Amino acid sequence: MFDARVDGGNSPETGATAQKVAELQEEVDQLKSAVRSHATVDQAIGVVLAVGRLSPDDAWLVIRDVSMRTNIKVRDVSQQIVDWGRTGVLADALRAELEDQLSRRRERLDAQ
Repeated sequence: MFDARVDGGNSPETGATAQKVAELQEEVDQLKSAVRSHATVDQAIGVVLAVGRLSPDDAWLVIRDVSMRTNIKVRDVSQQIVDWGRTGVLADALRAELEDQLSRRRERLDAQ
């Protein structure tokens, strides 16, 4: 990690610099997490659009609605869907809600 001390670390500027470096490192960590989460959501959209024969926008709406109705964060729902695509295993409650949302979305699209 960056060491901003040039005077033994006793000046107010050094403390302010160290605080700024810590804040920037926290921001970088948050951005890295957001990028990983976004990639997982994108992968889950791919699984849902393939399974449900939906557009990417409709697949996103299905994931969002599953998240809202199960009270599970979108990134966590997405990770479970990606894992399901790889392993074939999906929690019963999530599977039921996903099937329900896919059915609802298909009905809406068929009615258009």
